[in-house]
Amino acid sequence: MEFTLVAWVTYTMWAVLGFMILDFLTAFIPSFWKGTFDTTFLSYLKDILYYVLPLNFILSMIPIDPTEYTLIVLFFLGGASVIFKYVMDIIGRFKRAAEQPSE
Repeated sequence: MEFTLVAWVTYTMWAVLGFMILDFLTAFIPSFWKGTFDTTFLSYLKDILYYVLPLNFILSMIPIDPTEYTLIVLFFLGGASVIFKYVMDIIGRFKRAAEQPSE
C-alpha cells in the first residue's frame, strides 16, 4: 500500500465503485431469494453517469488547475460524499428489512 497522491486517488475510486457494488448486492440478493428480481440496472448506470463520470472529469482537469490542489480537494470531497451516500443507502436498506415483519 502506497501513500502517494496518485494511490489515494485510485483508492478513492475503488471505494466509490466498491460501495456501488455493495449497494447493488444488498438490493439484488433479497429480491433474488424472494423470486421477484425487480432490481434494474438503469439506476446504477445513472449513478455512474452522475457520480463517477464527474469525478473522472475533475481528475482530467487537474493539469490545468493553477493552484494544483483545488481540484484534488474537490475530487476527494466528491468521492467521500458519494461513499457517504452509498453507506447511508445500505444502512437504510437494512433498517427497512429489519422493520418488515418476517413471513
